[in-house]
This record gives sequence, C-alpha cells and structure tokens, in this order.
Amino acid sequence: MSALFGTAGNPEAFYAAGKKQSKDMPAWLKTQGLDTYEYQCGKGVTVGELTARAIGQKAAEAGIVLSLHAPYFVNPANPDPASQEKTTGYVLAACQVARWMGADRVVVHTGAVQKRERREALSTAQRFFQMLRRRCDQAGYEDILLCPETMGKVNQLGDLDEVLSICTAGEGLLPCVDFGHLYARSFGSLEGEEAMERLLNRLAEELGERAHRFHSHFSKIEYTPRGGEARHLIFDQPYFGPDPLPLCRAIARRGWSPRIICESAGTQDKDALTMKEAYLHALGEGVQG
Repeated sequence: MSALFGTAGNPEAFYAAGKKQSKDMPAWLKTQGLDTYEYQCGKGVTVGELTARAIGQKAAEAGIVLSLHAPYFVNPANPDPASQEKTTGYVLAACQVARWMGADRVVVHTGAVQKRERREALSTAQRFFQMLRRRCDQAGYEDILLCPETMGKVNQLGDLDEVLSICTAGEGLLPCVDFGHLYARSFGSLEGEEAMERLLNRLAEELGERAHRFHSHFSKIEYTPRGGEARHLIFDQPYFGPDPLPLCRAIARRGWSPRIICESAGTQDKDALTMKEAYLHALGEGVQG
C-alpha cells in the first residue's frame, strides 16, 4: 500500500467550481488526483443518515477513503463523570455517522490540562480512551479506529509522547499526528529532515508495525511565542512551517502508508496535491539516506 493524501473538509476551489454539497466531494477529489477525505463534524454531529450514506456511496464509487473528525469541544482529560459521559456520547454519535458513510477512522481531540498537573490530566485521558474504546466496541464499532490527535496549544493535552501513551493501550487506538500542531507547540523546532526522522522513529518505537499506517493532519501553522498554535496557513506563505517535503521523503524512504489529511486554510486540495506529488517524486527517485 502507498500513502494516501486528501483534504479535511471542502476547500475553496470546490465551491469555486460550482459545487455545494459534500456528497459531491469524493468525485471532485478524484478529479484533482487525491485519495482520501475527512468529513468534519467539528461543530457537532448534525449530518443525517441519508446524507451520510450518500457521501459514502459516492466515495465508494470514486475510490476515495473516508475518515471523520469528531466534535472539537470534547475533553477526554476532564475527570467529571457527566463531562465524560457527554464526550462518550459525542464520539459514539460520530462513529454512527462514520458507519453510515463507510469511514474507518474517527479523530478525537485529547482535551485540555485545565488547572491540574499534566500527569494527572494524562492519566485521566488514558483511562477515558480505554473506556471509550470498550464502549465503541460494545456498540458495534469495533472496526472503526479511534485516533487521538496531537494538539497545537501548550495548555492542551496532546504532545506526541502523551498521545502515544494513550494509543499503546490497544490496537483500536491509532494516533492522529498533526504535524502543524506539533510544529506550533514546539515553537518551530519540528522542522527539517532530522526532526522528522526522530518523530517517525518515535512512532515506530512505540507502535511497531502499526506506525506504518498512522493517521495524520498536515498544514503550516502560525504560532505565538508562549501559547503555541495561532492559526492555520497555506503552503504559499513563507514565514511559518513545517515544510512538507521532509515528511514526504521520509515516508517514501520507509515504505510507510499513512493517511495524510491536509488542513490548510482553504487550499487543502492544492497543498495536499503538492504533498502527494513530492511523495511520488521521492518514490520514483528511490530516496536515499
């Protein structure tokens, strides 16, 4: 298998082409030379069954692989039982939509530290995701991977090691490595070939063969000196990173097959295709090193 490249949500060019409905996205993505689509339920799970099934049918016809993003406002690190039950309900609802669509991965935010020690917040999130995995299995969603996401603000739970510690608990948990988020929360240090190799080596150390198919988000992100992530950018701006080329070369060199979802601010399709072309070029050259 090879790496897959696609978009988070619908880019500006989709609407500029006269398209309006998400069910038209899979066929449109195929014409752009892309492979995968992440449907966004970030503001809530509001899509109905008929729409979800229509998106899934169109994706199957176009050969587009689907994933889904659960609501942004969940907080698995919150120990309050009522909050945990609400978060569980949001993720179960996201899994139901994923089932209707035929999506096989659901991305879940890892939460906020709030006014606690990071270790305490992480311990809460670890226990929560184990419980969440059981609840999803019991509901019949055992074939849908839950993908805890690395986060971009320093006051959020979700650096790489924290997310990996959550995902080593079971086969049904696979990290969503957001490279822009990690770049932002590291204040730009996740940049270049060596940094990317260290990150991928860390995935391999903790996940073994599962690392080869990790889920990911990629965009350039502006960050602030203390807080981390400020806003998503487009590849054409020259001031912030990370540069996508080191990742494309590294996964080609390793023969890995991750799913890379571009989250650029409106140019997801163009920037995803830039990454795919760089990856294919690296494959064709037989990247050395």
